[in-house]
Amino acid sequence: MIPKLHYISQGNTSKEHLENIQKACTSGAELVHLRLKNISEKKLLKFANEARELTAHFQTRLVINDHYKIAKEVKADGVHLGKTDVCPSIARKYLYSWQIIGGTANTIQDCEGLLDNQVNYISLGPFRASKTKENTSPILGINGYTAITDILKTGTPIFGAGGITTADVAAILEAGISGLAVSEAITRDFDSIRVFNQLLKASSTAEQRYTFE
Repeated sequence: MIPKLHYISQGNTSKEHLENIQKACTSGAELVHLRLKNISEKKLLKFANEARELTAHFQTRLVINDHYKIAKEVKADGVHLGKTDVCPSIARKYLYSWQIIGGTANTIQDCEGLLDNQVNYISLGPFRASKTKENTSPILGINGYTAITDILKTGTPIFGAGGITTADVAAILEAGISGLAVSEAITRDFDSIRVFNQLLKASSTAEQRYTFE
């Protein structure tokens, strides 16, 4: 089962990423992503191990962004693959059977490709411009989400991502999106996790289920 709210780590340093993950866990996050860029694999493995210990203490699930081999090594709960990362079907053969795979999408074609490769969830965005990502794909907004969900009929959870705030949740859910991946708004105020969860009605009893085909 995949929680409806994902916190994507943010920080000016690797240590700050870990500190913010701890704050998110303390504030009730059920799933967090370790998203460290421009760092060696050796250092990433070190911080991924620390993140695994930290999240395990809080019984929070951990997803490693981009690096599926490190996700397996630290026994994270899964990996999130960007559009330029390895194909999910290749990662699937390498990972443990219980580890989940998520993928980034911007178009209906992206979504269909990810579904063909049997991802467990899709992160669809950006909803709006975000400071946490450079060279982002075209902004989707509510109209973009609706256009895609109207065509894409799937039981695979689709998460909205990119500059989302609590004020956006109702409209995003109405557009057929089932969950949210949030970085900036939560990092600014970790208490917002509780608000997001209330708006999503997200809890351990109201999660997105996934199946392996």
